Amino acid sequence: MAKPRIGFIGTGVMGKSMAKRLMDEGYPLHIYTRTYEKAEELIEAGAFWKEKVKDIASESDIIITMVGYPDDVEEVYYGQDGLMDNAKQGTYLIDMTTSSPEIAMDIHDKATTKGLIVMDAPVSGGDIGAKNGNLSIMVGGNAEAFEQMKPVFNIMGSNVVLQGEAGAGQYTKMCNQIAIASNMMGVCEALIYAESAGLDPDTVLQSISGGAAGSWSLTNLAPRMIAEDFSPGFFVKHFIKDMGIAIESTERMGLDLPGLQLAKELYDKIAEDGEGDSGTQALYKYYKLNS
Repeated sequence: MAKPRIGFIGTGVMGKSMAKRLMDEGYPLHIYTRTYEKAEELIEAGAFWKEKVKDIASESDIIITMVGYPDDVEEVYYGQDGLMDNAKQGTYLIDMTTSSPEIAMDIHDKATTKGLIVMDAPVSGGDIGAKNGNLSIMVGGNAEAFEQMKPVFNIMGSNVVLQGEAGAGQYTKMCNQIAIASNMMGVCEALIYAESAGLDPDTVLQSISGGAAGSWSLTNLAPRMIAEDFSPGFFVKHFIKDMGIAIESTERMGLDLPGLQLAKELYDKIAEDGEGDSGTQALYKYYKLNS
C-alpha cells in the first residue's frame, strides 16, 4: 500500500531535518519554503518543490507546517493561497510551529467545518533532536486523529504525547519554554561561577550534568558555551517570540512568573546587541560581558 503524500511547509534549521527523516522512511514529500535555497538539499534528495502553498494543498494527504512566527502560521492557513481554502477534505493539517494556543484553536474550529483534520504539535529538542528523530512532540487534537498520525510523529520524535484537545499542544510547549527560560540563566550563571572560582568548566560539567542539576540545556548547550560555539540549534529571536507568547498567556491567566520575565529581558538585550540569529546559548555572552 502506497504511503500517504506529505506536504512540508518550512524547511529551516529543524524543519529540514524533520522533512528529511520522513523522506528516508519512504514518504513522498512535497515542500514549500519562501527561500528556495533552504530547500535545495531536500530537492536534490528527491523532494518535489512547489511554488505556492495551494500547490502543496492540492497534492498532499498530510500537511505539516513548521514556520517561524504566529503571523506566518496565519498566512499559511488563512492567506489567499492558504491551506484553509485549498486543502482537500480529509487532509490532516499538523502545525508543528510554536505558536499561540488561540491561533491553534481557531484553525481547528474553522478547518473542522471544511472537513479538515487539524492538530497542533509543537516540538522541543533543537537541531540535534530533529536530526536524530528524538524530538519531544506535544500534541493537541482529536484522539483518533492522533492515533492515525502516530507513525508519522514517531519518525520525528521519541517522546510523543497527546496532551488534550486543540491548543493543548501549544499550552504544553509554553510550559516547556518557561522551564527552559530560567534554566538557561542557571546554566550560564553556573559556568560563570565555575570560571571565576578557577575551575575547569568541562570538568565541572562532568560532575553536575549527571546530578540533581542535570538538564537538556546543561548537557547539550553548556559545552557549546564553553567552546564559544553560538551557532543556532534554536534561534534567540524565536525563543524571544516563544517567551512573548507565554507572557501573553500568563497575563490572561493572572499569573506572575518573574523568572520568565527576567529571562525575556536578558534575551531582549542580547538580541539588541545583534544576537537574534545566534543560538539560545548566546545568553552566555551577556554574563561574560557583565561579570
